[in-house]
Amino acid sequence: MTTSTPALDAAQREQIKQLVCDILELELDEVTDTSLFKEEHDADSLRTIEILASLERIFGIALEQAELSRMVNLVGVYAVVAEAQAK
Repeated sequence: MTTSTPALDAAQREQIKQLVCDILELELDEVTDTSLFKEEHDADSLRTIEILASLERIFGIALEQAELSRMVNLVGVYAVVAEAQAK
């Protein structure tokens, strides 16, 4: 038996990117999948909590605040959301 990481479809990934860019007040082309929110985009802890709360509301999922440590870029956010949806 193999386990695979749950994946998001392109529309969900785009929706997450748009949400993150709105909260961080950035243009879509300023954020890559691997650019770091805090280090490269000056995101503070309140904005990351806002991202988490918005993801919960939009996707109807529950996320632990401990997941914030993984949500440092879009790749991390995609993984956290996909795993929460798979539960």
